[in-house]
Amino acid sequence: MRDQALERAIGAVGGVRALARAVGVSQPAISSWKRVPADRVLSVEASTGVPRNELRPDLYPQEPILVPQAAASTLDEIDAARAEECELVGALLWRAPTAATLAALQGLRGDASPLGMAHLALAEAAAETTPDMVRDEFFELFIGVGRGELLPYASYYLTGFLHERPLALVREDMGRLGLARAERVGEPEDHIAVLMDIQAQLIRGAVSGEGVDEHSFFDRHIRPWGERFFADLEVARAARFYRAVGRVGSLYLSIEMQAASLPA
Repeated sequence: MRDQALERAIGAVGGVRALARAVGVSQPAISSWKRVPADRVLSVEASTGVPRNELRPDLYPQEPILVPQAAASTLDEIDAARAEECELVGALLWRAPTAATLAALQGLRGDASPLGMAHLALAEAAAETTPDMVRDEFFELFIGVGRGELLPYASYYLTGFLHERPLALVREDMGRLGLARAERVGEPEDHIAVLMDIQAQLIRGAVSGEGVDEHSFFDRHIRPWGERFFADLEVARAARFYRAVGRVGSLYLSIEMQAASLPA
């Protein structure tokens, strides 16, 4: 007997045949599942919108990406805005936005600055898509049948392979900050969404560690490849909504790098 989450996933796409086509497996394979296999959870989530923590709560308990072990400090207005920008971009790259998230994005306001205009473009992109469309887009970009169009990991961008030295260096700095990947979260810690989340926590003062601050973390783990990733996202074949996300990310990193180059 199938579990309820798998039944919901099948119903969400219109049947076993539709789910098989969406995730790239045979119809008999889907029919034999009692629950979603571990290696198919992310593709089923992206195709159906049923969250991974419901499809396989044993593998993906409902936890945050990271487990911080320090309290946040008071921020000035500029730093608060920087942290919010990091969190926004990181959240959109970690999960396909829900209907509620898309509705909230439509309320973004901007001004005549390049970043303000990018916010307006993101609000417009959110208004023009749907949860189903953006899930499909997320799947094509970052998951795919076999692999997605883009691999959003520092190791891949810096070495051409996954799970290489850039990942080890991220883990070293996370250890110094008292951060740990949430138990059973499957993505490697050099995923751009994880790095943006850590950067936001550093800006907020929520984490600290010897030899690691927001500037050193940015220089070591985001600056060397972040602009290339967001530029690739802006022109990715599958990107529609995510083209606007890539633009916001590109402009944010450009502003951060310009600020870092100013005299102290």
